[in-house]
Amino acid sequence: MKNFDVVVIGSGPGGYVAAIRASQLGKKTAIVEFDKMGGVCLNRGCIPTKAVLKSAHSVHEIADFKELGIDVELKGLDGGKAVKRAKGISDKISKGVEYLMKKNKIEVFKGKGSLKSKTQIEIKSEKGHTDTIEAKKIILATGAKYRTFPGLEHDGKRLIGAWEAIKMEELPKSIGIIGAGAIGVEFAYFWNAFGVDVHIFELQKHLLPIEDEDSSKEVEKAYKKYGIKMSLGVEKVSAKNNGKDITITAVEKGKNVDYKFDMGLIAVGMTGNIENIGLEKVGVKTDRGFVAVDKNYQTNVEGIYAIGDLAGPPLLAHAASHEGVIAAEHIAGEHPHPLDKMNVPGCTYCQPQVASVGYTERALKEQGIKYSVGKLPFQANGKAVASNETVGFVKTLMGEDGEMLGAHIVGTQATELIHEYALFRTMEGIDEEIFATVHPHPTLGEWLAESVMAAKGRALNF
Repeated sequence: MKNFDVVVIGSGPGGYVAAIRASQLGKKTAIVEFDKMGGVCLNRGCIPTKAVLKSAHSVHEIADFKELGIDVELKGLDGGKAVKRAKGISDKISKGVEYLMKKNKIEVFKGKGSLKSKTQIEIKSEKGHTDTIEAKKIILATGAKYRTFPGLEHDGKRLIGAWEAIKMEELPKSIGIIGAGAIGVEFAYFWNAFGVDVHIFELQKHLLPIEDEDSSKEVEKAYKKYGIKMSLGVEKVSAKNNGKDITITAVEKGKNVDYKFDMGLIAVGMTGNIENIGLEKVGVKTDRGFVAVDKNYQTNVEGIYAIGDLAGPPLLAHAASHEGVIAAEHIAGEHPHPLDKMNVPGCTYCQPQVASVGYTERALKEQGIKYSVGKLPFQANGKAVASNETVGFVKTLMGEDGEMLGAHIVGTQATELIHEYALFRTMEGIDEEIFATVHPHPTLGEWLAESVMAAKGRALNF
């Protein structure tokens, strides 16, 4: 039986980063993965979806080329080719993760890993062979799976989830999307750009309901222009596969309304992969579909950790990676800085993009926290106007003592711009420090400082 200091089960953005950090800290490390290295994010989520969204954005850009002095003709759309390109990119980056394992001297075991005891992991290969390895410490990083509800079950044929959607090379003529979170909104953007008739259904009153309401409304405005249909604030929704098509039934103003589509995407949330990994054998506690952990991501069983989607919200790749570092450093006897979940940026990669960190305006009102708002549209930013990227805004919510309570960006580069605000909140900065930082001109980024100035009544360019 092989022995290790640390064994990680799952090679997603949390698992493989945890393994690398443990190895860097001098621990003999192994990782167990039954599928491709990189997990769902790299192979069926974050990376391939961003690849197809690039294709969708390019379709919309072509419409603006003539205004820029470029006369081109769109001869055709091939969604299948966009999907194949995305798969190729995922395969390439997955091999990059394999290289990182070799570089960091991490032994890789192929198969499904589960806890045999508090220190032993059983690995079942695809061919049925069973092996057992031993570890002083174990990090569980098995990710999450689709959440289902009565009347909203995936069948993998006409009622699909995101993982089937990203592999779909032949696009349907029409599709109903249930759920207006990041997954539903991103796929709506891609499919619409490639000629699919798209209709989104959401129980809440807005798209991206966890985002600031101004951000949601800005995306809704753009989607209306694209011709994406939206049924928001429905009272109930269900889906049925009829064989040749599907029916989505929504309760609108107290009445059942039926809609027919070729296919349906069910995107109503995720729950942790807590089954069949041996949690019951060793007494690891769970809470509402996820593994319960402390601030260092250790479970109630000493020596066993859980990170990423398995350990609960926020279900984000970058949060998982950070959690992996914290777990590995705690195992090595370090004193890692605890993760403040309010400082984890949220990003949606449709166009316009949406990025945020900290509180929404709605949350501040509910908690009775005093704040001031600085909101600047990109249509008043010189670089945005010159680049023909005027959709969206920067919005900051500032506290009475100059602290940043929340920040919300909508626009072409929103997910790239949010970093400054995330760092600012992590460093517990105050407005004067942003005022004293020279932001280059002309850039979209100078609006980050100008928005804070606006919140304090001292905007210079708006």
